[in-house]
Amino acid sequence: MKASTTRSFGGVAVITTGALLLSACGAGGGTGGGKTSLHDQLPAQIRKAGVIHVGTSLTAAPVIFRGPQGDPDGLDADIAAALEKTLGVKFEFEDVGPFANVLPGLLAQKYDVGLSGITDTREREQGVDKDGKKINDGVDFVDYFMAGIGIVVRKGNPDKIAKLDSLCGRTVAVKKGTIHDDLATGQMKACDHLGKPLKVDELETDDKALSELRDGSADAYLTDYPKAQYRSQTDGSGKDFDLAGPQLQPRPYGIAVRKSDKDLQTVLTKALNKLVADGTYDQILSKRQLSAGAVQNSVVDGS
Repeated sequence: MKASTTRSFGGVAVITTGALLLSACGAGGGTGGGKTSLHDQLPAQIRKAGVIHVGTSLTAAPVIFRGPQGDPDGLDADIAAALEKTLGVKFEFEDVGPFANVLPGLLAQKYDVGLSGITDTREREQGVDKDGKKINDGVDFVDYFMAGIGIVVRKGNPDKIAKLDSLCGRTVAVKKGTIHDDLATGQMKACDHLGKPLKVDELETDDKALSELRDGSADAYLTDYPKAQYRSQTDGSGKDFDLAGPQLQPRPYGIAVRKSDKDLQTVLTKALNKLVADGTYDQILSKRQLSAGAVQNSVVDGS
């Protein structure tokens, strides 16, 4: 991505990608031939501001993280930069800290969208907890990538972990508020039934979870497969961790949008499909070595 700038926004660091704005008549294919540009289809307040505010947690390499200069980096940052060119507005990232803060901040109208490797689930769409109890209004997702869950273990997999049932009788680290947290806590009942209780440590960041795994406080770490693969390849130059077993439960990532913002949802879907059609999307995934998660087209709420 291009050079970024950081400023204060309500006490939260706001990071602007710095990509050059396009003129409204050029973004999204222009207005010639009676067609309305994608820029002109954006909600009026966003067109006026020239900015889409994005809530994120910069803790999830290679999907979204801080690059060497402190700027947003990764798959989501690349997608945002491409959308900037297509829509003719800037995408400003707000680092909201722990991942669990992203969707509550969106629902509280602190920013326009959430883009943080967020898995599209029925629970998040409907605003219910894992027991089906209504907890908020829910959000819609503009889906753009497929990813499952990976199990990270210490190098050599000393505990021979290969599937969820292998976690019974052990301790697993997860990042709080994620689908991996839900999966691990849901597995506790099955492990109790087997007489091998599972302990789940809920932590704020990937680094804290991997630190527990590294020092032996946890036996495994559950996270998105792209992150699991990346950390197993890079931590300790690939000498610290391994992936155990196959990818579990592949689901789409989505850009989270409030249900009341249907116009923004529609324009983002069209813009993503334009990136798919013109080859930009495939180039981004190839650059990040994430082509295995490519989708054929963007849809809304495809969980």
